[in-house]
Amino acid sequence: MKKLKFPTAQTILIIIAGFVTLLTWLVPAGKYDSLAYNTIGNTFTKTSIEESVELPATQETLENLNIKIPIYKFTSGDIYKPIGIPNTYKELESKPQGLAALAKSPIKGIIAAADIIFLILIIGGLIGIMNLTGAFDAGISWMAKTLKGREYILIILVTTLIAAGGTTFGLAEETMAFYPILIPVFLAAKYDAMVGLACIFLGSGIGTMCSTINPFSTIIASDAAGIAWTIGLNNRLIMLFVCLVITILYILRYAKRVKADPSKSIIYDQKEALEKVFGIKPMNTTTEFTNRLRLITLVFSLCFVVMIVGVSFLDWWFVEMTTTFLVGAILIGIIGKIKETVFVEVFAKGAASLLSVAFIVGIARGVTILMEDGLISDTILYYASTITEGMNKGVFTNVMLFIYGGLSFFMPSSSGMAVLTMPIMSPLADTVNIGRETIVNTYQYGMGLFYLINPTSLILAALAIVKIGFNKWVQFIMPLLLLLLITTMILLTISVY
Repeated sequence: MKKLKFPTAQTILIIIAGFVTLLTWLVPAGKYDSLAYNTIGNTFTKTSIEESVELPATQETLENLNIKIPIYKFTSGDIYKPIGIPNTYKELESKPQGLAALAKSPIKGIIAAADIIFLILIIGGLIGIMNLTGAFDAGISWMAKTLKGREYILIILVTTLIAAGGTTFGLAEETMAFYPILIPVFLAAKYDAMVGLACIFLGSGIGTMCSTINPFSTIIASDAAGIAWTIGLNNRLIMLFVCLVITILYILRYAKRVKADPSKSIIYDQKEALEKVFGIKPMNTTTEFTNRLRLITLVFSLCFVVMIVGVSFLDWWFVEMTTTFLVGAILIGIIGKIKETVFVEVFAKGAASLLSVAFIVGIARGVTILMEDGLISDTILYYASTITEGMNKGVFTNVMLFIYGGLSFFMPSSSGMAVLTMPIMSPLADTVNIGRETIVNTYQYGMGLFYLINPTSLILAALAIVKIGFNKWVQFIMPLLLLLLITTMILLTISVY
Protein backbone atom coordinates (compact mmCIF):
# COMPACT_ATOMS: atom_id res chain seq x y z
CA MET A 1 0.00 0.00 0.00
CA LYS A 2 1.39 3.38 -1.03
CA LYS A 3 2.18 5.70 1.89
CA LEU A 4 0.25 8.99 1.84
CA LYS A 5 2.47 12.06 1.74
CA PHE A 6 1.78 14.86 4.22
CA PRO A 7 1.16 18.27 2.60
CA THR A 8 4.04 20.74 2.36
CA ALA A 9 4.24 23.77 4.64
CA GLN A 10 3.18 26.03 1.77
CA THR A 11 0.08 23.91 1.09
CA ILE A 12 -0.87 23.87 4.78
CA LEU A 13 -0.71 27.67 4.88
CA ILE A 14 -2.76 28.04 1.68
CA ILE A 15 -5.42 25.76 3.25
CA ILE A 16 -5.37 27.94 6.39
CA ALA A 17 -5.70 31.05 4.20
CA GLY A 18 -8.75 29.44 2.57
CA PHE A 19 -10.24 28.75 6.02
CA VAL A 20 -9.66 32.36 7.10
CA THR A 21 -11.26 33.58 3.85
CA LEU A 22 -14.33 31.49 4.73
CA LEU A 23 -14.33 33.01 8.25
CA THR A 24 -14.65 36.50 6.77
CA TRP A 25 -18.04 35.38 5.39
CA LEU A 26 -19.17 33.90 8.73
CA VAL A 27 -17.70 36.20 11.44
CA PRO A 28 -19.25 39.69 11.74
CA ALA A 29 -16.96 42.56 10.80
CA GLY A 30 -16.06 45.00 13.55
CA LYS A 31 -13.38 47.34 14.83
CA TYR A 32 -12.10 49.04 17.98
CA ASP A 33 -11.11 52.68 17.79
CA SER A 34 -7.33 53.11 18.00
CA LEU A 35 -5.01 55.69 19.54
CA ALA A 36 -1.57 56.55 18.16
CA TYR A 37 1.01 58.95 19.58
CA ASN A 38 2.59 61.49 17.21
CA THR A 39 6.15 62.47 18.13
CA ILE A 40 5.88 65.49 15.84
CA GLY A 41 3.48 67.90 17.51
CA ASN A 42 3.15 65.85 20.73
CA THR A 43 -0.45 64.83 20.01
CA PHE A 44 -2.62 61.72 19.86
CA THR A 45 -4.52 60.61 16.76
CA LYS A 46 -7.77 58.84 17.64
CA THR A 47 -8.94 56.83 14.65
CA SER A 48 -12.38 55.31 14.16
CA ILE A 49 -14.24 54.15 11.06
CA GLU A 50 -16.02 57.52 10.85
CA GLU A 51 -13.10 59.89 11.39
CA SER A 52 -9.61 60.63 12.69
CA VAL A 53 -9.21 63.39 15.25
CA GLU A 54 -6.20 65.04 16.87
CA LEU A 55 -6.20 65.09 20.69
CA PRO A 56 -3.70 66.64 23.13
CA ALA A 57 -1.15 64.11 24.40
CA THR A 58 -2.01 64.41 28.11
CA GLN A 59 -2.85 62.10 30.98
CA GLU A 60 -6.34 63.61 31.05
CA THR A 61 -6.95 62.49 27.44
CA LEU A 62 -5.96 58.94 28.36
CA GLU A 63 -8.21 58.93 31.43
CA ASN A 64 -11.15 60.24 29.39
CA LEU A 65 -10.66 57.31 27.00
CA ASN A 66 -10.47 54.86 29.96
CA ILE A 67 -6.85 53.97 29.14
CA LYS A 68 -4.92 53.25 32.34
CA ILE A 69 -1.42 53.93 30.96
CA PRO A 70 0.92 56.72 32.14
CA ILE A 71 1.47 59.37 29.46
CA TYR A 72 5.26 59.00 29.66
CA LYS A 73 4.96 55.47 28.22
CA PHE A 74 3.96 57.14 24.93
CA THR A 75 6.27 60.15 25.04
CA SER A 76 9.31 58.00 25.89
CA GLY A 77 8.66 55.74 22.89
CA ASP A 78 7.89 52.63 24.97
CA ILE A 79 4.53 52.35 23.18
CA TYR A 80 5.12 53.14 19.53
CA LYS A 81 2.23 51.29 17.86
CA PRO A 82 -1.47 52.29 17.81
CA ILE A 83 -3.35 50.75 20.75
CA GLY A 84 -6.98 49.62 20.96
CA ILE A 85 -9.34 51.84 22.99
CA PRO A 86 -11.52 49.90 25.51
CA ASN A 87 -15.32 49.89 25.09
CA THR A 88 -15.23 51.28 21.55
CA TYR A 89 -15.96 48.10 19.56
CA LYS A 90 -18.48 48.64 16.77
CA GLU A 91 -19.95 46.16 14.32
CA LEU A 92 -19.39 47.23 10.73
CA GLU A 93 -20.69 46.31 7.32
CA SER A 94 -19.34 42.90 6.42
CA LYS A 95 -16.23 42.78 4.20
CA PRO A 96 -16.03 39.13 3.08
CA GLN A 97 -12.89 38.25 1.17
CA GLY A 98 -13.30 36.39 -2.11
CA LEU A 99 -11.16 34.19 -4.34
CA ALA A 100 -9.31 37.22 -5.72
CA ALA A 101 -8.30 38.31 -2.18
CA LEU A 102 -7.25 34.73 -1.37
CA ALA A 103 -5.09 34.59 -4.50
CA LYS A 104 -3.50 37.96 -3.74
CA SER A 105 -2.84 37.22 -0.03
CA PRO A 106 0.49 35.33 -0.51
CA ILE A 107 1.82 38.17 -2.70
CA LYS A 108 0.68 40.83 -0.21
CA GLY A 109 2.21 38.77 2.59
CA ILE A 110 5.55 38.41 0.81
CA ILE A 111 5.67 42.19 0.25
CA ALA A 112 4.68 42.89 3.88
CA ALA A 113 7.26 40.41 5.21
CA ALA A 114 10.05 41.65 2.91
CA ASP A 115 12.26 42.60 5.87
CA ILE A 116 12.22 39.07 7.33
CA ILE A 117 12.47 37.47 3.88
CA PHE A 118 15.61 39.41 2.95
CA LEU A 119 17.18 38.51 6.30
CA ILE A 120 16.57 34.81 5.55
CA LEU A 121 17.93 35.07 1.99
CA ILE A 122 21.10 36.93 3.03
CA ILE A 123 21.67 34.35 5.79
CA GLY A 124 21.33 31.64 3.14
CA GLY A 125 23.99 33.37 1.06
CA LEU A 126 26.31 33.68 4.06
CA ILE A 127 25.93 29.97 4.85
CA GLY A 128 26.72 29.11 1.22
CA ILE A 129 29.98 31.08 1.46
CA MET A 130 30.82 29.43 4.80
CA ASN A 131 30.29 25.96 3.32
CA LEU A 132 32.57 26.84 0.40
CA THR A 133 35.44 27.79 2.74
CA GLY A 134 35.27 24.43 4.57
CA ALA A 135 35.06 26.19 7.93
CA PHE A 136 31.89 24.29 8.91
CA ASP A 137 33.43 20.89 8.17
CA ALA A 138 36.56 21.76 10.15
CA GLY A 139 34.56 23.19 13.05
CA ILE A 140 32.26 20.15 13.21
CA SER A 141 35.23 17.76 13.17
CA TRP A 142 36.86 19.73 15.99
CA MET A 143 33.64 19.80 18.01
CA ALA A 144 33.02 16.07 17.49
CA LYS A 145 36.48 15.33 18.94
CA THR A 146 36.09 17.79 21.82
CA LEU A 147 32.65 16.55 22.91
CA LYS A 148 33.25 12.83 22.30
CA GLY A 149 31.32 10.95 25.01
CA ARG A 150 29.81 14.19 26.33
CA GLU A 151 27.57 15.13 23.40
CA TYR A 152 24.65 15.76 25.80
CA ILE A 153 26.44 19.02 26.78
CA LEU A 154 25.62 20.31 23.28
CA ILE A 155 21.88 19.85 23.93
CA ILE A 156 21.97 21.64 27.29
CA LEU A 157 24.21 24.46 26.02
CA VAL A 158 22.35 25.23 22.76
CA THR A 159 18.87 25.09 24.33
CA THR A 160 19.88 27.23 27.31
CA LEU A 161 21.74 29.89 25.30
CA ILE A 162 18.94 30.29 22.77
CA ALA A 163 16.37 30.43 25.60
CA ALA A 164 18.48 33.20 27.17
CA GLY A 165 18.24 35.13 23.90
CA GLY A 166 14.49 34.52 23.74
CA THR A 167 13.77 35.70 27.28
CA THR A 168 15.92 38.84 27.02
CA PHE A 169 15.41 40.24 23.51
CA GLY A 170 12.94 37.92 21.78
CA LEU A 171 15.33 35.75 19.74
CA ALA A 172 12.97 34.15 17.20
CA GLU A 173 13.25 35.01 13.48
CA GLU A 174 17.02 35.27 13.91
CA THR A 175 17.22 31.54 14.77
CA MET A 176 16.59 30.73 11.10
CA ALA A 177 20.35 31.14 10.67
CA PHE A 178 21.12 28.45 13.26
CA TYR A 179 19.41 25.45 11.64
CA PRO A 180 21.74 24.94 8.64
CA ILE A 181 24.73 25.52 10.94
CA LEU A 182 23.83 23.40 13.97
CA ILE A 183 21.89 20.48 12.43
CA PRO A 184 25.13 19.01 10.95
CA VAL A 185 26.72 19.29 14.42
CA PHE A 186 23.92 17.25 16.00
CA LEU A 187 24.06 14.68 13.20
CA ALA A 188 27.83 14.37 13.65
CA ALA A 189 27.18 13.73 17.36
CA LYS A 190 25.04 10.68 16.32
CA TYR A 191 21.71 12.34 17.15
CA ASP A 192 18.97 12.92 14.58
CA ALA A 193 17.88 16.23 13.00
CA MET A 194 14.84 16.33 15.31
CA VAL A 195 17.15 16.83 18.31
CA GLY A 196 18.84 19.82 16.65
CA LEU A 197 15.50 21.27 15.57
CA ALA A 198 14.10 20.84 19.11
CA CYS A 199 17.09 22.47 20.82
CA ILE A 200 16.88 25.56 18.60
CA PHE A 201 13.12 25.96 18.18
CA LEU A 202 12.15 24.97 21.73
CA GLY A 203 14.98 27.05 23.19
CA SER A 204 13.60 30.09 21.40
CA GLY A 205 9.99 29.12 22.14
CA ILE A 206 10.46 28.60 25.89
CA GLY A 207 12.61 31.73 26.17
CA THR A 208 10.05 33.99 24.48
CA MET A 209 7.13 32.27 26.25
CA CYS A 210 8.71 33.08 29.62
CA SER A 211 10.10 36.47 28.58
CA THR A 212 11.61 38.36 31.50
CA ILE A 213 13.01 41.59 30.03
CA ASN A 214 12.02 41.11 26.37
CA PRO A 215 11.06 44.59 25.06
CA PHE A 216 8.91 43.11 22.27
CA SER A 217 6.55 41.24 24.62
CA THR A 218 6.98 41.67 28.40
CA ILE A 219 7.81 45.36 28.44
CA ILE A 220 5.44 46.50 25.69
CA ALA A 221 2.59 44.38 27.14
CA SER A 222 3.18 45.69 30.67
CA ASP A 223 3.28 49.26 29.35
CA ALA A 224 0.01 48.72 27.46
CA ALA A 225 -1.54 47.21 30.62
CA GLY A 226 -0.49 50.29 32.62
CA ILE A 227 1.91 48.51 35.00
CA ALA A 228 5.67 48.37 35.53
CA TRP A 229 7.31 45.45 33.70
CA THR A 230 9.01 44.34 36.94
CA ILE A 231 5.62 43.38 38.43
CA GLY A 232 5.18 39.63 37.96
CA LEU A 233 8.88 39.17 37.08
CA ASN A 234 9.44 36.60 39.87
CA ASN A 235 6.64 34.39 38.54
CA ARG A 236 8.09 34.59 35.02
CA LEU A 237 11.57 33.65 36.29
CA ILE A 238 10.14 30.59 38.07
CA MET A 239 8.23 29.63 34.90
CA LEU A 240 11.36 30.05 32.78
CA PHE A 241 13.41 27.78 35.04
CA VAL A 242 10.74 25.08 35.41
CA CYS A 243 9.75 24.97 31.73
CA LEU A 244 13.36 25.04 30.51
CA VAL A 245 14.35 22.15 32.81
CA ILE A 246 11.33 20.09 31.66
CA THR A 247 12.14 20.81 28.00
CA ILE A 248 15.84 19.96 28.26
CA LEU A 249 15.08 16.70 30.10
CA TYR A 250 12.52 15.79 27.43
CA ILE A 251 15.02 16.41 24.60
CA LEU A 252 17.80 14.54 26.47
CA ARG A 253 15.52 11.52 26.98
CA TYR A 254 14.63 11.38 23.28
CA ALA A 255 18.25 12.02 22.21
CA LYS A 256 19.58 9.23 24.45
CA ARG A 257 17.07 6.79 22.95
CA VAL A 258 18.01 7.75 19.37
CA LYS A 259 21.75 7.58 20.07
CA ALA A 260 21.40 4.08 21.55
CA ASP A 261 19.16 2.85 18.71
CA PRO A 262 18.83 5.08 15.59
CA SER A 263 15.71 3.14 14.52
CA LYS A 264 13.86 4.74 17.48
CA SER A 265 14.08 8.11 15.71
CA ILE A 266 10.74 9.58 14.62
CA ILE A 267 12.43 10.53 11.33
CA TYR A 268 14.48 7.32 10.90
CA ASP A 269 13.10 6.87 7.36
CA GLN A 270 14.79 10.18 6.42
CA LYS A 271 18.15 9.43 8.06
CA GLU A 272 20.22 8.93 4.88
CA ALA A 273 18.48 11.73 2.98
CA LEU A 274 19.05 14.25 5.78
CA GLU A 275 22.70 13.28 6.16
CA LYS A 276 23.11 13.83 2.43
CA VAL A 277 21.31 17.22 2.54
CA PHE A 278 23.41 18.50 5.44
CA GLY A 279 26.67 17.18 4.02
CA ILE A 280 27.60 14.77 6.82
CA LYS A 281 30.82 12.99 6.01
CA PRO A 282 32.01 9.70 7.54
CA MET A 283 33.22 10.28 11.10
CA ASN A 284 36.73 9.06 10.32
CA THR A 285 37.11 11.99 7.89
CA THR A 286 38.67 15.03 9.51
CA THR A 287 39.27 18.49 8.11
CA GLU A 288 42.16 20.44 9.59
CA PHE A 289 41.00 23.53 11.50
CA THR A 290 43.65 25.96 10.17
CA ASN A 291 44.22 29.51 11.43
CA ARG A 292 42.49 30.88 8.32
CA LEU A 293 39.40 28.76 9.03
CA ARG A 294 39.49 29.79 12.69
CA LEU A 295 39.47 33.46 11.61
CA ILE A 296 36.57 32.81 9.22
CA THR A 297 34.63 31.08 12.01
CA LEU A 298 35.39 34.02 14.33
CA VAL A 299 34.01 36.52 11.79
CA PHE A 300 30.93 34.34 11.32
CA SER A 301 30.36 34.14 15.09
CA LEU A 302 30.88 37.90 15.48
CA CYS A 303 27.99 38.50 13.05
CA PHE A 304 25.64 37.04 15.68
CA VAL A 305 27.31 38.87 18.55
CA VAL A 306 27.04 42.20 16.70
CA MET A 307 23.41 41.44 15.82
CA ILE A 308 22.50 40.66 19.45
CA VAL A 309 24.23 43.80 20.75
CA GLY A 310 22.56 45.92 18.07
CA VAL A 311 19.05 44.60 18.76
CA SER A 312 19.49 44.75 22.54
CA PHE A 313 21.13 48.17 22.92
CA LEU A 314 21.11 50.12 19.64
CA ASP A 315 17.46 49.82 18.49
CA TRP A 316 18.49 47.76 15.45
CA TRP A 317 15.91 45.91 13.43
CA PHE A 318 15.81 43.89 10.22
CA VAL A 319 17.69 46.32 7.94
CA GLU A 320 20.65 46.51 10.33
CA MET A 321 20.60 42.76 11.08
CA THR A 322 20.52 41.86 7.38
CA THR A 323 23.35 44.31 6.64
CA THR A 324 25.46 42.68 9.37
CA PHE A 325 25.20 39.25 7.72
CA LEU A 326 25.88 40.70 4.25
CA VAL A 327 29.04 42.47 5.46
CA GLY A 328 30.07 39.25 7.27
CA ALA A 329 29.72 37.25 4.04
CA ILE A 330 31.87 39.76 2.13
CA LEU A 331 34.59 39.73 4.83
CA ILE A 332 34.62 35.90 4.84
CA GLY A 333 34.93 35.95 1.04
CA ILE A 334 37.96 38.25 1.31
CA ILE A 335 39.63 36.19 4.08
CA GLY A 336 38.92 32.96 2.19
CA LYS A 337 40.36 34.44 -1.03
CA ILE A 338 37.21 33.55 -2.96
CA LYS A 339 37.10 34.90 -6.54
CA GLU A 340 34.44 37.57 -7.12
CA THR A 341 32.57 35.52 -9.77
CA VAL A 342 32.60 32.42 -7.56
CA PHE A 343 31.47 34.45 -4.53
CA VAL A 344 28.43 35.87 -6.37
CA GLU A 345 27.44 32.46 -7.78
CA VAL A 346 27.76 30.63 -4.45
CA PHE A 347 26.06 33.43 -2.50
CA ALA A 348 23.11 33.38 -4.92
CA LYS A 349 22.83 29.57 -4.66
CA GLY A 350 22.92 29.79 -0.86
CA ALA A 351 20.15 32.40 -0.89
CA ALA A 352 18.11 30.26 -3.31
CA SER A 353 18.35 27.27 -0.94
CA LEU A 354 16.27 29.23 1.61
CA LEU A 355 13.84 30.76 -0.91
CA SER A 356 11.11 28.21 -0.05
CA VAL A 357 11.48 29.17 3.62
CA ALA A 358 11.14 32.85 2.74
CA PHE A 359 7.92 32.09 0.83
CA ILE A 360 6.50 30.29 3.89
CA VAL A 361 7.05 33.41 6.02
CA GLY A 362 5.33 35.53 3.36
CA ILE A 363 2.32 33.22 2.95
CA ALA A 364 1.86 33.13 6.75
CA ARG A 365 1.83 36.94 6.80
CA GLY A 366 -0.77 36.85 4.03
CA VAL A 367 -3.15 34.96 6.36
CA THR A 368 -2.97 37.87 8.84
CA ILE A 369 -3.61 40.37 6.03
CA LEU A 370 -6.78 38.46 5.02
CA MET A 371 -8.13 38.83 8.57
CA GLU A 372 -7.27 42.53 8.71
CA ASP A 373 -8.88 43.22 5.32
CA GLY A 374 -11.94 41.20 6.35
CA LEU A 375 -12.22 43.20 9.62
CA ILE A 376 -12.61 40.08 11.79
CA SER A 377 -9.54 40.35 14.08
CA ASP A 378 -11.15 42.88 16.42
CA THR A 379 -14.45 40.95 16.41
CA ILE A 380 -12.66 37.81 17.60
CA LEU A 381 -10.94 39.90 20.30
CA TYR A 382 -14.25 41.48 21.39
CA TYR A 383 -16.06 38.17 21.83
CA ALA A 384 -13.02 36.64 23.54
CA SER A 385 -13.05 39.49 26.09
CA THR A 386 -16.73 38.84 26.96
CA ILE A 387 -16.30 35.10 27.65
CA THR A 388 -14.75 35.61 31.11
CA GLU A 389 -17.60 37.60 32.72
CA GLY A 390 -18.63 36.26 36.14
CA MET A 391 -15.79 33.72 36.52
CA ASN A 392 -13.82 33.16 39.72
CA LYS A 393 -10.16 34.16 39.48
CA GLY A 394 -8.70 30.65 39.16
CA VAL A 395 -10.95 29.68 36.27
CA PHE A 396 -10.61 33.18 34.75
CA THR A 397 -6.81 32.95 34.67
CA ASN A 398 -6.74 29.59 32.92
CA VAL A 399 -9.46 30.58 30.45
CA MET A 400 -7.37 33.67 29.58
CA LEU A 401 -4.44 31.33 28.90
CA PHE A 402 -6.49 29.44 26.29
CA ILE A 403 -7.98 32.65 24.86
CA TYR A 404 -4.51 34.04 24.19
CA GLY A 405 -3.43 30.72 22.70
CA GLY A 406 -6.39 30.90 20.30
CA LEU A 407 -5.85 34.57 19.49
CA SER A 408 -2.22 33.91 18.58
CA PHE A 409 -3.39 31.84 15.60
CA PHE A 410 -4.94 35.01 14.19
CA MET A 411 -2.32 37.45 15.57
CA PRO A 412 1.08 35.70 15.72
CA SER A 413 3.04 38.95 16.33
CA SER A 414 3.81 39.31 20.07
CA SER A 415 4.14 43.11 19.97
CA GLY A 416 1.05 43.45 17.77
CA MET A 417 -0.94 41.24 20.14
CA ALA A 418 0.24 43.26 23.15
CA VAL A 419 -0.74 46.72 21.93
CA LEU A 420 -4.01 45.54 20.43
CA THR A 421 -5.28 43.39 23.31
CA MET A 422 -3.77 44.70 26.56
CA PRO A 423 -5.83 47.91 26.83
CA ILE A 424 -8.98 45.76 26.32
CA MET A 425 -8.02 42.63 28.28
CA SER A 426 -6.02 44.01 31.23
CA PRO A 427 -9.02 45.84 32.84
CA LEU A 428 -10.74 42.42 33.07
CA ALA A 429 -8.24 41.56 35.84
CA ASP A 430 -9.72 44.35 37.98
CA THR A 431 -13.19 42.74 37.76
CA VAL A 432 -11.98 39.48 39.35
CA ASN A 433 -9.64 41.14 41.86
CA ILE A 434 -6.27 39.98 40.52
CA GLY A 435 -3.23 41.96 39.39
CA ARG A 436 -2.92 43.04 35.77
CA GLU A 437 0.46 41.30 35.59
CA THR A 438 -1.54 38.04 35.47
CA ILE A 439 -3.01 39.12 32.11
CA VAL A 440 0.51 39.94 30.86
CA ASN A 441 1.66 36.48 31.95
CA THR A 442 -1.32 34.63 30.42
CA TYR A 443 -0.70 36.53 27.18
CA GLN A 444 2.93 35.35 27.14
CA TYR A 445 2.25 31.77 28.20
CA GLY A 446 -0.80 31.29 25.95
CA MET A 447 1.00 32.65 22.89
CA GLY A 448 4.17 30.74 23.81
CA LEU A 449 2.51 27.35 24.23
CA PHE A 450 0.53 27.56 21.00
CA TYR A 451 3.62 28.94 19.22
CA LEU A 452 5.13 25.45 19.47
CA ILE A 453 2.56 24.08 16.99
CA ASN A 454 1.07 27.25 15.47
CA PRO A 455 1.24 27.00 11.65
CA THR A 456 1.23 30.82 11.38
CA SER A 457 4.31 31.04 13.65
CA LEU A 458 7.86 30.13 12.57
CA ILE A 459 7.55 26.35 12.98
CA LEU A 460 6.74 25.66 9.32
CA ALA A 461 9.69 27.79 8.19
CA ALA A 462 12.01 25.93 10.58
CA LEU A 463 10.68 22.54 9.43
CA ALA A 464 11.23 23.53 5.79
CA ILE A 465 14.91 24.22 6.48
CA VAL A 466 15.38 20.93 8.33
CA LYS A 467 13.29 18.97 5.76
CA ILE A 468 10.96 17.49 8.40
CA GLY A 469 7.17 17.21 7.98
CA PHE A 470 4.73 19.01 10.28
CA ASN A 471 3.12 15.66 11.16
CA LYS A 472 6.47 14.36 12.47
CA TRP A 473 6.92 17.51 14.58
CA VAL A 474 3.45 17.15 16.10
CA GLN A 475 4.22 13.52 16.94
CA PHE A 476 7.42 14.62 18.71
CA ILE A 477 6.09 17.69 20.53
CA MET A 478 2.61 16.67 21.77
CA PRO A 479 3.69 14.88 24.99
CA LEU A 480 5.94 17.81 25.93
CA LEU A 481 3.25 20.36 25.02
CA LEU A 482 0.70 18.66 27.31
CA LEU A 483 3.26 18.51 30.12
CA LEU A 484 4.10 22.22 29.72
CA LEU A 485 0.39 23.13 29.55
CA ILE A 486 -0.42 21.30 32.80
CA THR A 487 2.64 22.85 34.50
CA THR A 488 1.64 26.34 33.32
CA MET A 489 -1.96 25.95 34.51
CA ILE A 490 -0.82 24.79 37.96
CA LEU A 491 1.70 27.62 38.40
CA LEU A 492 -0.76 30.24 37.12
CA THR A 493 -3.46 29.03 39.53
CA ILE A 494 -1.03 29.12 42.46
CA SER A 495 0.07 32.64 41.51
CA VAL A 496 -3.47 34.12 41.70
CA TYR A 497 -4.32 32.45 44.99
